[in-house]
Amino acid sequence: MNDLTMQAQRLAVVLEEDPDAAATLSLQLRTLGMESRYCRHGQHLIGEVMARRPQLVIMALEFGQQDGISMLRRLAECGYRGRVLLLSGVERKIVRIAERLGQALGLQMLASLDKPMRLMELRECLEALGRVHPPGDGPAATPPCRIEELDRAFARQEITLHYQPQFELASGRLSGVEALVRWAHPEAGLLVPGRFLPLLTPDQNRHLTRRVLQLALEDAARWRRAGLSLSLSVNVTADDLMCPELLSLVSEARCSAGDAPVVLEITETAAMEDELLGSEVAARLHLGGLEVSVDDFGVGFSSLARLQLLPISELKVDRSFVSRLLEDAQDAAIVEAVALLGRRLGIRVVAEGVEDLACLGHLERYGCTHVQGFGLARPMPAAEILALAGAQSPMRASSAASGASPGSTP
Repeated sequence: MNDLTMQAQRLAVVLEEDPDAAATLSLQLRTLGMESRYCRHGQHLIGEVMARRPQLVIMALEFGQQDGISMLRRLAECGYRGRVLLLSGVERKIVRIAERLGQALGLQMLASLDKPMRLMELRECLEALGRVHPPGDGPAATPPCRIEELDRAFARQEITLHYQPQFELASGRLSGVEALVRWAHPEAGLLVPGRFLPLLTPDQNRHLTRRVLQLALEDAARWRRAGLSLSLSVNVTADDLMCPELLSLVSEARCSAGDAPVVLEITETAAMEDELLGSEVAARLHLGGLEVSVDDFGVGFSSLARLQLLPISELKVDRSFVSRLLEDAQDAAIVEAVALLGRRLGIRVVAEGVEDLACLGHLERYGCTHVQGFGLARPMPAAEILALAGAQSPMRASSAASGASPGSTP
């Protein structure tokens, strides 16, 4: 690694109209071992980024005649591959729009910070930088595989599953799992879906769905023989649900898994945009003994009338609302409204993305019935599910294993 690269990895470029705020931020960065360069204008920022390729860009959303949202587009256009941290005192909705735009443009967005920023918050952001490799830097930057390798992965049985535990909030017991696909790549190691799903052809995607269902139902059958009955959730696409083979595949395999519920999770957008999916297919799945869950609920634009008509058994509140439940009153109001909607419609409401256990009491009061997230348990191989279920208080045991404070866990 040359001197220029090392300097770039310790450099933050700051775009801030207020020189006093910029000076304070520069002092905080230096305290945390990072140098900074101060820019007052967007063009100056782009010049610094092009010349120095810093590890971090910190910028306000409001400055001069331009705005931070337009600057995100300019950063993407110039091919910036480091991290972006937004500072703002504007309404949270505006910040979220900016964050989502940055992600859509391919920028690596850190969680934004409100002004005035505290040193502790900045330290947490810099620690996150150390845990993540920027795109273009190291082996994680490019897909470690080719399309042909995916076909061989099926033949070599390199596709495997981990399971995200799900807990009943009232009792704290382990009640279900969500199947998450992994690729045990012979050279790159265990790959998460984001590293290979974008490469799949439609045929490969259908093959993957069939494989995931088969593996998950085989594991469910083993748990059943060991005396453990859990609901089993599997993520599927709208195309999967439209495939006639899906119903027969699951129905046949369920015979060995006993009467444990099988839940097919589909994202809110896909569930609401296809009229056929909302009628014939969902009805046939329900008649076939399968349950349908709407994943990431709250981030799409749902028709509540259609939601009332669909035979849906479960709503999963998107993690973006749950993660800021204790900090943002609007997020809390959305979670509470979804939970109320679920109660009125007789639908389970699952809060996903639980990391701070202090939010469990709020979720229970709102009416959420189930929870999942890294604060409770991280995804694990099938063999570890039996041990987790055997703990006297699974939710508390999983919290301890993840290193989180038990808090008010029931």
